[in-house]
Amino acid sequence: MQEKIIVLTGAGISAESGLKTFRGNDGLWEGYNIEDVATPEAWRRNPELVQRFYNERRKNVMEAKPNAAHLALAELEKHFETLIITQNIDDLHERAGSKAIIHLHGEIMYAQSSKNPALIYPLQSAEIAMGSTCALGSQLRPHVVWFGEAVPMIEKAMHEMPKATKVILVGSSLAVYPAAGLLDFVAADVPVYLVDPQIPQVRLSKNLVKIEEPASTGVPKLVNQLIAEKGRA
Repeated sequence: MQEKIIVLTGAGISAESGLKTFRGNDGLWEGYNIEDVATPEAWRRNPELVQRFYNERRKNVMEAKPNAAHLALAELEKHFETLIITQNIDDLHERAGSKAIIHLHGEIMYAQSSKNPALIYPLQSAEIAMGSTCALGSQLRPHVVWFGEAVPMIEKAMHEMPKATKVILVGSSLAVYPAAGLLDFVAADVPVYLVDPQIPQVRLSKNLVKIEEPASTGVPKLVNQLIAEKGRA
C-alpha cells in the first residue's frame, strides 16, 4: 500500500513566523472582539472596519516568512504523497514550496464576491479597497470563512482522511468544529504524530506519538525521521 501522509496544521505553526494566533488568552484577535471582525453580521454592520482589519492581517502575512516547519513539510512532499489540510488563512505553506494544500478557512491572499462566494480573485497587494467590486458589481471581501458561515472545503478534507497511512498534527488544538472532527475519519491503526509545545487533549488513535516541541524544531526532526525510515525500508 502506497504511503499517504496527511498533515493537519493550525495557528501554532504560523505563530512561529510571527503571525498572531487567531484567538489569544483574552479571547481577542489583535485587540478586536471576534464578533466585530469575523462574522457575516460584522460585515453587514461595519464593512469598513472588517476590511481594514483583514487588510492589516494581509500586510502581516506578506511580511512573514515560512519557518523551518513549513520548509520541512515541503521537503516531506518530495519523498511521500503528502496532503496538508490547514486551518490557517496565510500562504506560508505555498511559499515554502508545498503543492497539495486544502485551506479549510479560506485564503487571505484572495478576495471574493460578497454576492457569489464562487467568484474569487487573487490579490497582488495588501489591500482590498472599499468600492472594489466583482464581476457582478458587488463589493469584494476577504476570501475567508467567518464564524457562522459554511466551511466549503470540509467535505473534501473528510473524504481524504481515511486514505491516510500516517497523520501529522501540528500547532492545532482541534477545538474548533468542523475541523475538530477530521480525526474521526482516520483508521484506528494509523499512527498520529502530534507536534506541539503543549500537547492538547484530543481523541486520537492508540498509535499516538507525542512530540512536545515547537513546530520549528519538532517538525523537521519528525520529517527527517520519516525520510530515514523510508530509506531503510
